[in-house]
Amino acid sequence: MLPCMTSEPEQQIGVGTQDAFQRLWTPHRMAYIQGENKPTGPGADDGCPFCSIPAKSDEDGLIVRRGAQVYAVLNLYPYNGGHLMVVPYRHVADYTDLTEPETAELAALTKQAMTALRTASGAQGFNIGMNQGSVAGAGIAAHLHQHIVPRWGGDTNFMPVVGHTRVLPQLLADTRKMLAEAWPAA
Repeated sequence: MLPCMTSEPEQQIGVGTQDAFQRLWTPHRMAYIQGENKPTGPGADDGCPFCSIPAKSDEDGLIVRRGAQVYAVLNLYPYNGGHLMVVPYRHVADYTDLTEPETAELAALTKQAMTALRTASGAQGFNIGMNQGSVAGAGIAAHLHQHIVPRWGGDTNFMPVVGHTRVLPQLLADTRKMLAEAWPAA
């Protein structure tokens, strides 16, 4: 019991034995595990979320920046706070199938995302990359997307290593607003 507490904590029926922080609940991850927002097939009309996101408002789609060929969007299931993806509007699976203008803008928005993340959150490093094909780990292999994951010294602790869970201190809508405001002028 903490020194400032004067009584026993309230017991909750059905939660099992109280174990302080031996268990952290992340029920939002179940949607990802169960395949929410995953396409039913490889086509653009098969429920591809990356094809439907641009039709939403920036706030509803968690879009941080729109370009002519690609857009930057927060990852709905982030590895770290501020985890962005740069996605072509065109439904294309392979990096080698991008046009030159798509490739150039993907690179430009990646650089801008790094600048915005450094400005908004003090990111000290980044993991940047794309998984090509489901065998390489792509959750949505039919629509290319490049991950930009900000990193900070000491940001890997027991949670991802032992608990296989991320603890994110900010709501995605708040992160989107913060990054949109910090995005560098083109």
